[in-house]
Amino acid sequence: MDMEMEMEMKQVKGTGTGKIKVGIIGAGRIGKIHAEHVQRLGQAEVVALSDPYADEALRQWAAERGIRAVTKEADEWMHDPAIQAVFICSPTDTHVALIKQAAAAGKHIFCEKPVSMDIEETREALAAVQAAGVQLQVGFNRRFDHNFKRIREIVAGGQIGQPHLVKITSRDPNPPSETYLRSSGGIFMDMMIHDFDMARYVTGEEAVEISAVGSVLIDPVFERCGDVDTAVVTIRFASGAIGIIDNSRQAVYGYDQRVEVFGSGGSVAVTNDYPNTAEIHTAEGVRRDNPLHFFLERYNDAYGDEVRQFIASIAEGSTVPVSGEDGLQAQLMARAAATSLRLGRPVKLSETNEATFESV
Repeated sequence: MDMEMEMEMKQVKGTGTGKIKVGIIGAGRIGKIHAEHVQRLGQAEVVALSDPYADEALRQWAAERGIRAVTKEADEWMHDPAIQAVFICSPTDTHVALIKQAAAAGKHIFCEKPVSMDIEETREALAAVQAAGVQLQVGFNRRFDHNFKRIREIVAGGQIGQPHLVKITSRDPNPPSETYLRSSGGIFMDMMIHDFDMARYVTGEEAVEISAVGSVLIDPVFERCGDVDTAVVTIRFASGAIGIIDNSRQAVYGYDQRVEVFGSGGSVAVTNDYPNTAEIHTAEGVRRDNPLHFFLERYNDAYGDEVRQFIASIAEGSTVPVSGEDGLQAQLMARAAATSLRLGRPVKLSETNEATFESV
């Protein structure tokens, strides 16, 4: 550690504000979003930020937001007793090692999804968290969206009776780059994993069987990467209820996010968020603006709320709202879907330990 960094870390240890002090690993798009949301909270502050590509531009960005210590490695501050929580926003293949390191250092952990690409590694990470007695929250931000929270409240409150059908649509406005695709884990682990978690969240049920179909309809790059760009999954829940999820990597009209739950006593549905509610009525027809175009616009408030609730859980000693087990269950569903697509048959979640279950 150089002299300047050592002085910065001493300043971190010496701050007596009473706020929960946070370190963030990974200063890409999502790491910066979380950093800004933490800095807006009155009860927490980011005091350290690490990224292997940290440069002067990142140091300037951090300084403008009151983040004093910027390092290339989290080792330089991980064992600082003043830091109580760590946000892991680095690439997925680094998550497990960082979770274990943070748990051993006694830090509470927020980790972006998925926990890992390998089921056994995820279980190892969860075991390390449990052994250390710290909390782990997984970044399923959609649970904190105002629309989806309302569906959960209505279903949990019994207002539509027993759920029979769950329909989830999730379509991105533009496909990702080939570089991203090659390390993403595929459509089920990278994209639909949010919808698997949403299916569990709104129903309060566990999946027992999954069937998947998929095609390459948008760009041959997906086939070159061993992936599909268009997919439909059906889920059978423990109660017998059925879930249907459709994903597309390209919706030309914008970010398409819809959920419906149909039950024995009625149904509840939410549609997309729009920039405004204005409708233009003319002789040619009725028009309105397209849905919000990108996930950062659509879920900005949800990102803020998940950070707020994570920090509140630490401050109050309460359980985090999205656990490591939630992350594991969504990951198991993603692997089951990938296996179903590969084998061309439904896959039971109980098959997860069989040889047919290969890494996605």
